[in-house]
Amino acid sequence: MRTKFPSMRQTLVATFMMVSCESEMSARAEGLGNGFVFLSEIDPTVIQDMRYAGNNNFTGRPLPGYGSAQCVVKTPVADALKRVQAELAARKLSLKMLDCYRPIRAVQAMVQWVGDSKITGDKNYFPRTKKSALINQGYIASRSGHSTGTVLDLTLVDLNVSADGANDPIGSGPCIAEDNGRAPDELDMGTSFDCFDPKSATFSSEITKQQQQNRAILVALMGRHGFSNYKREWWHFSFRSASSGAFDFDIPAKPKS
Repeated sequence: MRTKFPSMRQTLVATFMMVSCESEMSARAEGLGNGFVFLSEIDPTVIQDMRYAGNNNFTGRPLPGYGSAQCVVKTPVADALKRVQAELAARKLSLKMLDCYRPIRAVQAMVQWVGDSKITGDKNYFPRTKKSALINQGYIASRSGHSTGTVLDLTLVDLNVSADGANDPIGSGPCIAEDNGRAPDELDMGTSFDCFDPKSATFSSEITKQQQQNRAILVALMGRHGFSNYKREWWHFSFRSASSGAFDFDIPAKPKS
C-alpha cells in the first residue's frame, strides 16, 4: 500500500496551527493576550512599585482590576524599557515602575472618586488644587492611555542608595514639600508621584536646578527610546506607537516558573 505523505502546504499549515495553539494556551495560562507581557519576564532588573495595587496612592486603597502588583505592558514597550534599563545600568541607576497597564475599571474608579463629594481624599496629593477640578485640570483622565498598555508612570532610583522604606506611604506632608514622600532611593524630582499640582509640570520653574536636571535626564533618556513625556506630570510617558484600543482585563499574578 502506498503511503500518502502530506504536502509541503499541509505541513506548513499544521505547523502554524500548532504554534498558534501553543501561543494561545500560553497566553491563557498567564492570563494575558493581545500582545501584553509581564515586564519582569522581559527584564527582571527593573524595579516595580505598583502603587494602585495597594493603599499607597491618592485614593488610599487598591483600585479594581489590580489583581497583582505586576507591571504589564505591550511587548514593544517592554523591549524599549529593557533598552532604557541597559543604558541606566552604566550610571548605577534603575527604572522604578509606578504604574503600567491600567484596566478600564480602575480608570472609572478614579473618575468616580473625583466626583464623590463624600470622600475628601488625601490633600497631601493635591495641596493647591481642588479635588473636583482634578479632571478638568488634566491630572485624572476619564479615558486613560494606560489602558492600552503603552503608557507608563515611572521614576529613577539610585542603586547606590539603600531602598529601606522604599514603599512607605507618602507621609503627613504635602507632595510639594521638600520632604515630599519620595522613597529614599529615588532621585529628587521636586515632587512625589501623583502630585496633582503645577509643581509637577515637567519644566516647572518652582523646582531647584538639581531637580530640573534629574527630570531632564529622565525625559531625555526615555525620549531616546521612543517615549514622550506628558508636560503636566514629569513621571508620565507614552510610547510612540499606534495603540490597539483600551482593555479591561484583571492584572493577574505572574505564573510561577
